[in-house]
Amino acid sequence: MTLRMTLANTGLACLLLVGVAPAPANAQDVQKLLLQGDVALWTVAIKADKTADFEQVLAKLRTALQTSDKPERQQQGKNWKVLRLKTPLPDGNVAYVHMVSAPVPDADYTVMRILYEAYPDEARAIFDMYKGAFVGNLSLASGTVVMEAGKMQ
Repeated sequence: MTLRMTLANTGLACLLLVGVAPAPANAQDVQKLLLQGDVALWTVAIKADKTADFEQVLAKLRTALQTSDKPERQQQGKNWKVLRLKTPLPDGNVAYVHMVSAPVPDADYTVMRILYEAYPDEARAIFDMYKGAFVGNLSLASGTVVMEAGKMQ
C-alpha cells in the first residue's frame, strides 16, 4: 500500500468519524460512530471565519435530537454537549469538543447521519455548510470515570 493510499484511507476514516461526507445511496454503507464507556470526548477543528456556520449546524443537530420521534435520539441529546475552546489553535482554527456523558449503547453519533434523518430536504445545504467549516478531527477518546471529586466513596 502506498503512502498516498494510506493517507487517503486515513483521511476518509477521519471524515466518517463525525460524518463529513455526502449521504451515501445506502445509509448502511457508512460506518456508525458508536461511543462506549462513561464519557466520550472528541475534538474537531473549525475554520475561524466559519464558526457561525458550524454553530448553525450544531443548532440543527440539537433540534434534530430534541424533536426526533426516536427515543434513542432524544436520549443522545440529553447527554451531548459541545464546548468551544476560548484560545484558538496554533494555526488559527477553533477547536470544539463534543462531550457525551453516558453514551447511549449502540446509538450512532455520526453528526451528518442524524442531520440527514431529520432534514432530508436540507441535506445538501447542511452538508455544504458543515464541510465548508470543518478542518479536521483532532482526537477521540472514550472511557470509564475512575474518580469523581464531588462523590464520597
